[in-house]
Amino acid sequence: MTDMDDLLAALANRDSPVDRESWHTFFNRLVSRKLHRGEAAAVLTSLSTAMPDHDTLGALLDCLDERRPAPAVGFAGAVNIVGTGGGPRTFNVSTAAAVVAAAMGARVVKTGSRRYTSRYGSLDLLDRLGVRLTTSYEETAEALDRFGVAFAGLFVYPAEIALLAKEILPLDLRTVGRFVNSVGPFLAAMPVSQQLTGVANPAVLPGLRYLAGRLPDRQVWLCHNHLGVDELVGFADNLILCGEDEQRLPADTYTRPGGALTDLASTGCDPVEQFLDVLTGQASATAVDAVCLNAAALAVLNGLYGDIASAVLAAEDTVHNGAAVDLVHRMRTARATNLLAAGHV
Repeated sequence: MTDMDDLLAALANRDSPVDRESWHTFFNRLVSRKLHRGEAAAVLTSLSTAMPDHDTLGALLDCLDERRPAPAVGFAGAVNIVGTGGGPRTFNVSTAAAVVAAAMGARVVKTGSRRYTSRYGSLDLLDRLGVRLTTSYEETAEALDRFGVAFAGLFVYPAEIALLAKEILPLDLRTVGRFVNSVGPFLAAMPVSQQLTGVANPAVLPGLRYLAGRLPDRQVWLCHNHLGVDELVGFADNLILCGEDEQRLPADTYTRPGGALTDLASTGCDPVEQFLDVLTGQASATAVDAVCLNAAALAVLNGLYGDIASAVLAAEDTVHNGAAVDLVHRMRTARATNLLAAGHV
């Protein structure tokens, strides 16, 4: 059989793992444009049908890491918030939480993508908001030092992912490539000390726990709730997985009682307007509570606070005293000033 046949057979039959060398061969052929028609779509579809075995998963990510240079700059003491996407359509809870946590004093790096199931992905929203996406690790470090938060662009992801997206056209990566979103939080080369990852689909949790365990220099919290929202929500029971430990955050414990998914939905108004309403506390109580709960988790994970309850109170103060929205305005002004100086405005 050919290399293509061997790889697809192993993925489809799941009777043997795909090793690192096989993945290197596949990606070499992808980069040199020697894949057969439909091969990329077949591989992505096989991966997305069910999470592959741990050996295959580890070999795939090791291969992608070996194909790119290691980050030249590290972000010790910083926490990354990133979800798998794929859940109910909500406004950009994690992006707002990153801002609130940074305004509280945590050091936050936010990675993300374009829209998946939501109306606007984090990168789409930030573009509209006028907040700069960093294009290198050096720029990320500068933003982190200046604002306490940095929003990393797509440079943190393997170039092979973009090539796969082009290879499967006119098919959409969101259609046949759910696997990419599921493991996306671990595809990004982001040298932080902590990571908060919301998981929409419980079926992928074992694979993500395995990947988290392969990062001994990083404390990872994997969060899930039965609603399939890839962030913590106050009106549902939330499960936090950290290594072999499990912590439950019962519904209505740290936030005001009540609430529903409809309170977190993207409204028909301008997404920037909705985002700013949340950061100023003018949105629904459920929406503000969700952002504060996730910001609190970031602050605890980052070591800024010792418990969720006190961190939630601090997050609420940060919203209502204007510190969170002031941080956004400073980042918007900085980008506008840079564009003006560069002659792009």
